[in-house]
Amino acid sequence: MYMAADRGSVDHFRPKATHPHLAYEWSNYRLAGGRINSTKGNSLDVLDPMEIEDDWFHLDLPSCLIRANPRLDRGIKSQVNSTINTLRLNADDIYVDERCNILMEYAKGQIGYDFLRRRYPFLAKEITRQNLDGQLVAIFRI
Repeated sequence: MYMAADRGSVDHFRPKATHPHLAYEWSNYRLAGGRINSTKGNSLDVLDPMEIEDDWFHLDLPSCLIRANPRLDRGIKSQVNSTINTLRLNADDIYVDERCNILMEYAKGQIGYDFLRRRYPFLAKEITRQNLDGQLVAIFRI
């Protein structure tokens, strides 16, 4: 998703605490939201965002919770679930509320699909994948 410059931080994907030899390797740096980076901490139970494939994460509506694609093989599905849990993508109400609020703004016509695609590509992709355009008003009962 879009991240304002002042909200981003540099994550050492492989933590400095466990991989000090990678502390200054560009290949180990990832742009992350500050909150996500803090939550991740020194965890090794998170998928590398550079390796995630397009259909591994799905959005459940109307809950706005992120789920692993049920068709994934067991190993990848376990890693997706671990990433969701470690980063608190569903447990932190701030993330869930933001997803729902953005989708409700889109459903009300307050933002367009192009804006959604640029700023929140995961949400735009899920609207298309689930063929939800025009159905969100009913889903959210707005």
